[in-house]
Amino acid sequence: MSEEILINVTPRETRVGVVENGMLQEVHVERAGRRGYVGNIYCGRVQRVMPGMQAAFVEIGLGRAAFLHASDIVRAPPVLTAEESEANGASLNGNGVPANGGAVPHTPPIGELVHEGQRIIVQVIKDPIGGKGARLSAQLSIPSRYLVLLPHTQLYGVSIRIEDEAERVRLKELLVRLSGGDACGYIARTNAEGEDEGALAEDIAYVRKVWAAVQESIVHAEPGTCVYEEPSLPLRVLRDLMHDDIEKVRVDSRETYQRTLEFAQRFMPHLSDRIEHYSGERPIFDLYSVEDEIGKALRKEVPLKSGGHLVIDQTEAMTTIDVNTGAYLGTRNLEETVFRTNLEAAQAAARQLRLRNLGGIIIIDFIDMLDAEHRRQVLRTLEKSLAKDHARTTVYEMSPLGLVEMTRKRTTESLERQLCEPCPACAGRGKIKTTETVSYEIFREITRAVRQFEAEKLLVLANPRVVARILEEDSAAVSELEAFIGKTIRFQPEEQYAQEQFDVVLL
Repeated sequence: MSEEILINVTPRETRVGVVENGMLQEVHVERAGRRGYVGNIYCGRVQRVMPGMQAAFVEIGLGRAAFLHASDIVRAPPVLTAEESEANGASLNGNGVPANGGAVPHTPPIGELVHEGQRIIVQVIKDPIGGKGARLSAQLSIPSRYLVLLPHTQLYGVSIRIEDEAERVRLKELLVRLSGGDACGYIARTNAEGEDEGALAEDIAYVRKVWAAVQESIVHAEPGTCVYEEPSLPLRVLRDLMHDDIEKVRVDSRETYQRTLEFAQRFMPHLSDRIEHYSGERPIFDLYSVEDEIGKALRKEVPLKSGGHLVIDQTEAMTTIDVNTGAYLGTRNLEETVFRTNLEAAQAAARQLRLRNLGGIIIIDFIDMLDAEHRRQVLRTLEKSLAKDHARTTVYEMSPLGLVEMTRKRTTESLERQLCEPCPACAGRGKIKTTETVSYEIFREITRAVRQFEAEKLLVLANPRVVARILEEDSAAVSELEAFIGKTIRFQPEEQYAQEQFDVVLL
């Protein structure tokens, strides 16, 4: 499998595209005025304690109070923020519960953990999304290339993505020995697989230095200040996504290329020769048609090679993906046609979730299949296609209606919400009122206005399409209305008015 990472840098924006076999799989965007906060550590002040929610709102200087739940304050089980997709290792299952069946300690009431006005050190585990503030944890973590340092616990674990049991045991033994019995815990990341003792020892030394600097900053920090900030997007991408299967990392900025090269030479010297400065005449994102793929990722409909298509709807509560056969008629029978379409849709849906960075609750509505073995194969295909996703996913069995419920860990806004805003004409509904509907609204507004105010005549300002309809199709209704109210009505088209916008002016 051929994989490349493309890094496009402009003065106010950095974008990263992950390409596999010539096809865009992931897009990451970071803008100068709106950098993400996940992984940053802040000195905060408890603004309000909410016993009914078992949570507190903490001011950390982001303009909107952040949310801290009681379960993210207690010392066990730890919450691993910087490696959410993999840090639930040998000692924890996917829900943060001890995998050995041990009981999770009872979470005390929030009022016993924090009080209003209290100074508290917290880490962002989820960026502000929509109207919600950031999500916080008092369980701090410092990530590096091969491991995650857990300052407040002596847990030793291994990423669940490392499946070889002998390798898991080796890494865990290395972590225990290299830690020297200090008061911190460590989780080996997926990148640690196959690495020798020297590489892990260097990483442990690095995160210890970082943590020492953070502790020093914490001593003098005022509430609302950042005491640890995650590296910039290009360095995070190298730290988290660079592995042996990546053939090239192409960077179109000389300065960023130098920084990434220095970072790689320090933390992954055996891969540093794969980083190159891109100086081609074509924009770097024109390679592999990345710009076109980003544009397609903002559309609702996703065509399938077979002729079918997906329809993706992102709402506040969940994301739905509807599978349709479209023009695909198949070659054998209906059941085979449906099965082939669903198999392709499963792969396409997994790619779209990753590409669009869709998270939360996701419902995939596959076309109904009668054969139970077909349903199992479609579900297995979906799970296999999700295996390379860096975000944690949980897939449930297919329902009798062909629905698959799943969740995908969300820490940042989706691609659409990063790049787009609600349409000013439809206010994000995706629909606008017809000219007929607006015409009748104008008639009602005229009737309402003349009952409240005195006027000799009225002027209506509206979109040209609305005015045209009124004068052509509703001219008889206008005459009847003028006779009813005893006043003259004049209509004036305004090009700058949206279709739903109008004003009734009394003259």
